[in-house]
Formats: sequence, structure tokens, C-alpha cells
Amino acid sequence: MSATRTIDFGGVPIGPEHRPLVIAEMSGNHNGDFERAQEIVRAMGDTGVQALKLQAYTADTMTLDVDLPAFRLPGDHKLWADRHLHELYEEAHTPWSWFEPLFELANSLGMVAFASPFDQTAIDLLEKLDVPGYKVASNEIGDLPLVRAMAATGKPVIISTGSATLTDIDAAVRAARSTGNEQLVVLSCTASYPAPADQSNLRGIPVLRDALGVQVGLSDHTMGIGASIAAVALGATVIEKHVTLSRSDGGVDSAFSLEPHEVRALVEGTTIAHEALGEPIIGPKQAEQNVLRFRRSLYVTRDVKAGEQVSPGNVRSVRPAGGLPPDAYTTVEGRPFRTDTPAGTALTWDLL
Repeated sequence: MSATRTIDFGGVPIGPEHRPLVIAEMSGNHNGDFERAQEIVRAMGDTGVQALKLQAYTADTMTLDVDLPAFRLPGDHKLWADRHLHELYEEAHTPWSWFEPLFELANSLGMVAFASPFDQTAIDLLEKLDVPGYKVASNEIGDLPLVRAMAATGKPVIISTGSATLTDIDAAVRAARSTGNEQLVVLSCTASYPAPADQSNLRGIPVLRDALGVQVGLSDHTMGIGASIAAVALGATVIEKHVTLSRSDGGVDSAFSLEPHEVRALVEGTTIAHEALGEPIIGPKQAEQNVLRFRRSLYVTRDVKAGEQVSPGNVRSVRPAGGLPPDAYTTVEGRPFRTDTPAGTALTWDLL
């Protein structure tokens, strides 16, 4: 499948000819509260996003419950300084019993729902729920057996690339393709939370597309929606953003997550950006047809008699169109009028 072929993602088309698929990533912003998780899903249903994504792991499938330096985040981490990994994942994980009711709620609101699995048990869970596709998280891009397991389901696989080299990304794409699956989307990503806009390197998006022959998109951790909208102009067919009800509520990812009104603006902005791409054609657009009649041309500015010569005193360039082009003046200056001509007449060769 080429980078221009449409991918069917649970009934939502992904491809250059379609508006970007916008994915709302809940992550751990439910804060361990099922009712809050439901509120987030309902809020997203009112924004126009086409997809809701969860993360399918438990603390024990993600890491080990040991308190060693390697299992702690650095003290200068922007959001989770000195946090014990197992403790952090225990706080942030989505209980697996929530997946079915949250997916059903999302579906009832017109969204497709899926998740990032972090091990085979998560894939097994998601297969039972008949998800439309899978997402490879940035830090799992090097787990090629996991990538192959997702791709082996035959469903679309979206691969995030934060901190990955082109060699890493190519290996993951090859692993997915080794299963015969060509329904792949690679997301440019800066795995910093939040990510500095000046380190987004969006110009790399078409590079990934052309190098790998896949559709491309952006997993955006910057503040706001500007980077996501810009990515669409560079060929992104998928946009992913973390979401919450309110950043002031706190939560593991709340600091760089969008609130519902911002998500709505993201959907509108990316849709307009896609529509504005149009075609690589230079020339008058259909919407400009009425404007063309107001281009300048040569008109007779006062009543003239037959035999009178064209001069600046009786002919000049004005709006609208209809007469000879302004550049023709040097050719017609000094020529006599054939007939009496009233002011407001478009100057044509028939009059001279």
C-alpha cells in the first residue's frame, strides 16, 4: 500500500484525500476515577474528533516493582521528577475493566475507540473488544516482537517515533510489513512533556513519508494547536493530542493536554488546513470568477468625436475589465476614433 492509499480505520478513512484523523488521547487524565473517564469521553464526543485512544497496560506489565535508581525518573524531569516508575504507572493506568464500557460509550457518540497495547496480554484484551487498529507508543518502537504482534492482527498500525532514529523507525516499519500488513501510519513525535515547539522539526514529516512509503502524521505534545495545524500542511493525515477536562484538575498528563474547547478548535483548524491544501495549480480559482471582471482595462473617460485621437485626456486604465488591457495603451495612443464614442465605453479595437 502506498502513502497515498486510503486506510479504513474502523469506518473512518485515513489518507491525503480525507480530513485528518484527529485522535483524542485520554492517557491517565481520568485520575483513577471512572466517572471522570466517562466525562472525558462525553466531552470529546462534542468536539468532532473521530477517535478516542486509551493506553492498555498495568504497572506490572510496564515495569518492575523495585526501588532502584534505574527505575526512577530523573530529579530534573519537568512533570514527574523522582517518581518511582511502578508507582507512576499504577497511578496512570486505565483499569482493564473500564475498556469495554468506555469503548461502547465512545462508539455511541460517533467515535472509534482503540488503544496502545504494551504487551501481548493487552493485545489479547483489545482483540476481544474488536478494536479498529493499534498504536505503537514511542518507547515501544524498539520492541519489534510487540510491533509484529500488533501488525499480525491485520489491522492498521499507527507508529509513534519520539526519540527514535530513522534506523529505529525503518526497523519497526519492516517488522510490521513482515506480517503482510501495509496499513501503516508513522507519527512524527517529540517525546518531551510538554514538547518545545522549536524542537518539533515538522519538516521531517514529508521526509518520513517519502523514505518509508507510508502515511504520516503527528503525535503532538506541544502546548496549543499550532504545531498540529502546521503538520497538516506538510502532509499529516493523523493528528494525536492528549486531552483532559481541565488542566487545573491535575493529572499525570494534564499540563500538556487540551481542554474540550481547544480540541474543538483543533478539529476545525486541521479540517480547514486540509481543505486549504487544494491542488498544485496556479491560476484563477473558481471562487475568483466574479473578481476577474473587476480587473483594470482601458475605458473612454469623456465623450469623444470621430477622428479625435486617443490621449491621456480621454482614455485611461480603470476598473472594470471589458476593454483592452492597460499595457495596450502605448499601442493605441494617438490613433483616431472611428465614431463618436460616449464616456464609459470600453476601448476595443473596433473603435479605432
